[in-house]
Amino acid sequence: MKNLNIKEEARKLIDKLPENSTWDDLMYQIYVRQTVEAGLEDSKASNVISVQEVRKKLGCQS
Repeated sequence: MKNLNIKEEARKLIDKLPENSTWDDLMYQIYVRQTVEAGLEDSKASNVISVQEVRKKLGCQS
């Protein structure tokens, strides 16, 4: 992952929130951001499995 200025990125998240936001709203946005970034990094590293493999592991093959 690129070396981001975390404080600046946090400010951007805060600035996008509505005025009546709660701490939970902010924490959710941070969680979503981290999750998406982690997923993108996994994808770039080819650390992924196919939909068919997921279905097989979950017993959902049809």
